Amino acid sequence: MSHFKILYRQFLFRLMDVEFLAASARGDASQLFGQFAAMLVFISLVFCYAALIFGGSPKPQQAIWLAERLLIEATMLVVGIFALLSWESTFPDRRDVQILVPLPVRGRDLFAAKVAAAASSLGLTVLALNSLAGVVWPMALAHAATGSVNPLRFIAAYWITLPAAGLFLYCAILGVQGLAAQLPRGWFLRISSFLQVGAFGLFIAVIFRQPSFLTVQALSAAENQRALAWLPPYWFMGLFNQITGAYQSPAIAALSHRALTNLTIAILAAGGAFVLSWLRTLRKIAEEPDIVPGSRGGIWLPPFGNRMRTALAHFTIRSLARSRQHRMNLAFYLGLGLAISTMTPLLGASLFVLCISILGVRVAFSRPVDLRANWLFQIMPMREGASRQSAIRRTLLVLSVAPVCIGSALAGLAPESVLLLALLGVLLVEVSLIGFRKIPFTCSFLPGKSKVHVMFAGGLFMLPMILINAVEAEQWIVSDIRLYAAAVLVLVIAVVAIRRYLPPGEEIQWEEFPPDELINLGL
Repeated sequence: MSHFKILYRQFLFRLMDVEFLAASARGDASQLFGQFAAMLVFISLVFCYAALIFGGSPKPQQAIWLAERLLIEATMLVVGIFALLSWESTFPDRRDVQILVPLPVRGRDLFAAKVAAAASSLGLTVLALNSLAGVVWPMALAHAATGSVNPLRFIAAYWITLPAAGLFLYCAILGVQGLAAQLPRGWFLRISSFLQVGAFGLFIAVIFRQPSFLTVQALSAAENQRALAWLPPYWFMGLFNQITGAYQSPAIAALSHRALTNLTIAILAAGGAFVLSWLRTLRKIAEEPDIVPGSRGGIWLPPFGNRMRTALAHFTIRSLARSRQHRMNLAFYLGLGLAISTMTPLLGASLFVLCISILGVRVAFSRPVDLRANWLFQIMPMREGASRQSAIRRTLLVLSVAPVCIGSALAGLAPESVLLLALLGVLLVEVSLIGFRKIPFTCSFLPGKSKVHVMFAGGLFMLPMILINAVEAEQWIVSDIRLYAAAVLVLVIAVVAIRRYLPPGEEIQWEEFPPDELINLGL
């Protein structure tokens, strides 16, 4: 039992990679988990506010079903993101094989600790997301439903359906991952990033692009059955209504039966794939290399200035291209931005994707690829702050601003609007690099400093209003040549002012938090 407890704690805190944490915080990974839990609780608080508005008066059936479907989709999206972010830690890695296999640890303890850690983290994720909304929303739905409905049945339906929907999606992802793990070790690692990005894109596409079937006639129509067979949110919406008893029909009963059937299949498939993968993965890790280097050279990249700037820019681009975790984090931002942009006009979509892409690449720069390898940069004479900042700036422009501007021009955005978009992107890049004294992917990360939940709250409420005002201002500026020239001049002056009066420091930052003068041995 002592082995199980130790392994359970280790696996639980390794669901997210803690090697990138600052040296002063690496032993306290709970700060990082607390930050994500605070963000989920904040989302639950936002859901409560929406529930108070929704439950003020009786609502039509379509509105109630839409609210139920959105709640189910939100839970499935969060669980899906959790499953993709913990992809690397689902199965044992090479470190587990090299350290734990020689020790007198029973295989069943290792397997049980891994399963318990995954189940605990999944349960805590769903609980944090619905900690406040799990009581307010069932009461609001019961009050909005017509007829005499027992609110306790809505509470029971909420806490049965939403965890079941999350469990279905997690088991489906685990089953796909388990099947992919049967491939040779190198192949599995190579396709993992594509599976992660593809799965996240599928989540976003289903949520934002799925058809709307919010009437009994639509759910019963024969031409809609093929689409409903591939839309899990509707299955669990049917299960929710079957438990509450508020709306009873053959179509609801069929959806409920489909939800329970597919949930059972997903659990059995995930369990079988998980056990089979564990039986074969340990031997594969010990016998096969992770990824064999290719015989061809890396991708060709253009020069970015002198030798030092070119080397630093090439290192940054290739590090981002080779790191599965960084590509997945960037895909999260881009997928969310592209999905939301499909519901806005072209100019507003371009502005939103521009902001999201700059934010995603800038966040990726702050997280190291291999923190222990930064000694190579520390022994090199890289003390030119302006030259280093120029290389990082050009890399950020190439990775974030240039693709958005080119895509907007190809999509039909007017040339004068593309110019304003490019200048705004350059200005945002300059603002994002104020005080940035790091080499991308080489500095440690300090949890809690970035205040993810606060940034999420600000972006959730402020960014849409800013973009609406920006689109209106752009249309007003483009209509007058004098205003347009003045806007271009103001953006150029702002960029030049930031570069001149806010120069980067000469000293490179290697740790997010400076080490203490007194070293604590932790005895």
